[in-house]
Amino acid sequence: MIRTDRFLSAWLLISVAGLTGCFSIGPRSLERDRFDYTTAISDSWKDQMLLNMVKIRYADAPVFLDVNSIISQYALDSAISLNSSWSSPKEGFGGGNILGIGGIGRYFDRPTITYSPMTGEKFAQKLMNPIPPPSLLSLVQTGFPIDLVFRLCIHAINGVQNRFGGGARIRPADPEFYPLLERMRKVQSAGVMGMRIKKRDKEEATLELFFREKVDPPLEADILSTRQTLGLDPRTHEFRVFYGSFSTNDKEVAILTRSVLEVLSDLASYIEVPDVHVAEKRVNSTLKDQPVAGAPPPVPLIRIHSTQERPSDAFISIPYRGYWFWIDDKDLSSKRLFSSLMFVFTLTETETKEGAPIVTIPVGG
Repeated sequence: MIRTDRFLSAWLLISVAGLTGCFSIGPRSLERDRFDYTTAISDSWKDQMLLNMVKIRYADAPVFLDVNSIISQYALDSAISLNSSWSSPKEGFGGGNILGIGGIGRYFDRPTITYSPMTGEKFAQKLMNPIPPPSLLSLVQTGFPIDLVFRLCIHAINGVQNRFGGGARIRPADPEFYPLLERMRKVQSAGVMGMRIKKRDKEEATLELFFREKVDPPLEADILSTRQTLGLDPRTHEFRVFYGSFSTNDKEVAILTRSVLEVLSDLASYIEVPDVHVAEKRVNSTLKDQPVAGAPPPVPLIRIHSTQERPSDAFISIPYRGYWFWIDDKDLSSKRLFSSLMFVFTLTETETKEGAPIVTIPVGG
């Protein structure tokens, strides 16, 4: 009897200690933390971007905070005590066996997130420098629609002006700008035009265009009309692309690109602000695109609504000055364009890139 009770006590002690030693929260937290932090960073980036667009529209100063590092430390402390005693009926009154088990467990979650404001040289390089034309054309090569990229990221191509709705330089697009982009989109979608970029330096490149020998008459007309609008030699297949407003000959393509801050300023002009704020001169009215003769008005690049009530079905929504500014979750084109701003931000990266946010998760058990 004595040996059996001792074996039982020892077995319980070894079993509890073994379970405690084998338990680890590290592997279990990896999957949860990875996706939770990815979602949180993505959502916070979208909120910050939309808030800054609204602030730009209201002539307020935008502020960008970068997430430099995320350190999430978990700790699981445990203590288990096991006490037992045995007495023989002959040695004590009544005798009997006593077994006592006690335990303490504590769990800690201490996340530490480091932010840094985008100021000084970093602000100038990332937000105020124009997007290099080769980087812009590389975005087109990856499959982005050329009309969307040019409407979003350029002021002019070979002197043909785009619309701009931000700041004191508000202007409508030239009459030939939207038809030009429509023809270029048709040529791109049909796959009759190839593109190859030879970089010379940071701001300059040679663009080679290749056309299929057999092209349908409508596409051939679009290609010829595109060359005529841009003033390009119809017999040349290689053009020098550079940053600028105008070309000096018919074998050059001058692209006056925007900075990221100018992209945001133009997109902010599409925001549907409350009428009461316009009447009180807190903000300018929304700029309407002028329709081209014989064609419907161009579709707005993005639709951002404003309501006093918080929207129930929004892709993203932020509060500002007593109103909610939001993008409808069923507006697929606006969602795509808003998400593409992440790629636009990367086009101005310099060679001295900073790493992505570092997620460090020490897990103790």
